[in-house]
Order: sequence, then C-alpha cells, then structure tokens
Amino acid sequence: MSRPSEPAATAVPVIGVTAYEEHARWGPWAERAALVPATYIHAVEAAGGAAMVLPVQSPTLVVLLDRVDGLVVSGGPDVGAERYGQRAHPETQEPRAERDSFELALVEEATRRELPTLAICRGMQVLNVVRGGTLHQHLPDVVGHKGHSPKAGEYAWHGLDIAPRSRLARIVGGSTAEIASHHHQAIDRLGRGLEVSARAEDGTIEAVEDPTLPYLLGVQWHPEEGPDFSLFRALVAAAARRP
Repeated sequence: MSRPSEPAATAVPVIGVTAYEEHARWGPWAERAALVPATYIHAVEAAGGAAMVLPVQSPTLVVLLDRVDGLVVSGGPDVGAERYGQRAHPETQEPRAERDSFELALVEEATRRELPTLAICRGMQVLNVVRGGTLHQHLPDVVGHKGHSPKAGEYAWHGLDIAPRSRLARIVGGSTAEIASHHHQAIDRLGRGLEVSARAEDGTIEAVEDPTLPYLLGVQWHPEEGPDFSLFRALVAAAARRP
C-alpha cells in the first residue's frame, strides 16, 4: 500500500537584509563583524518572510540577488559625501567605503531587476544617491533643531504627513503617522524617478517611492522598531507575487 503524498510546502519569500560591518566584542573576542539589528529579522519574519543577511562584500557579488525574492536595505552610518559629488561636512561620519560600494551596486541592480525593495534610513539615502540625488549632510543646519535625533542611542518619535494618493498611504491606511527616527542627514535634491510620499512636520522628506515599479519604497524612519509592520507585510506580499 503506497503512502499518501505529503502536501507541498508553501513557499516563503526570502528577503535579503543588508548588514553592517563594524568592530564588535563578544566574550574575550574583539573583531570586525558582519551584523544587523535583530529587529530587522524579526520584522521580516512577523510579516511572513524569511530573512537572509547579506554581509558587505565586493560590488561584483550582486549575484546574491539571485537567491532572494525581496530586499531590505538597512540603516547605519552616513553615505560618503563623495558619492554624490560633495565635500564632507564636519558632522558627517567617517565613510564606510566598502559598504557604500556594495549597497550602491546592490540597489542599482535590484532596481534594474524590479526586485521588491524597502530602503530604511541610510538605505533611503543610498537609494536617492543611486538615482543621482543628493543629501543634506547635517539636518540641524537646515531645519534649525535636532528633533530627528535628539539623543545618541535613542529614537525620536514625531509626526508624519503622507501624500494621500501614494503607495505608502495605501499601505499604512492613512495620511498621518507617528514614527521612530534617528538621523542627522536627509534627502536634498530628489533622485530620478522618485516621488516624495511623506514629510515630517518641518518639511523633511521622510519617504520616497517609484510608482513605476512593483515595490520600491524608501523611508527615513525605522519601521522595524514596530509596532506596525505593514511596510514589511507589503514587501513580503510583493516578493511572493514575483514570477
């Protein structure tokens, strides 16, 4: 008597999450490490996806995108000012040249492939630079306050005005939101093909999107901090629809 066949497993979209490369310590060891805050991994899982960490590597290794159905470009240090044709501001952090090179190449290739992509904080800035845009290197010089990053190691919660006909508005189901942010840089000149889909109360660009692609969204805040994982759910849903 033959055994009944088992039902086919439901495919779970695999979402690549870009990693930091930083000095880290564990036990007696102090090494350079590829790492990413676990909140990104938990957010992808909560949204129904499986996270794959993508460590900083050679820009030629964008072939890693063959193995994923979607991409999260994580936060982190400032993008090197030379990447968008400027000299570094005194407040601009020491560039991570290898990470800049890898992520710029990764985002460009992901866009070419129309791979569903959610770019977060630094990630949104990488996206804007890839599209030929520029950044305000020290936001307090522009808006006159430090409300976007008032204290080291803490998130600032502030309001958000969302463009009513944007993809972002459809995803979050409204035209306002309270978000957790920590950044001292922001978009200045908007990159090619991007539309502004949200601003902070002081006018700072807080979200951009490309409406011509299945899912390309950049947000200046940190949705992985919860409690609303709707952006991750939309990313995973878009990844699941890929042929």
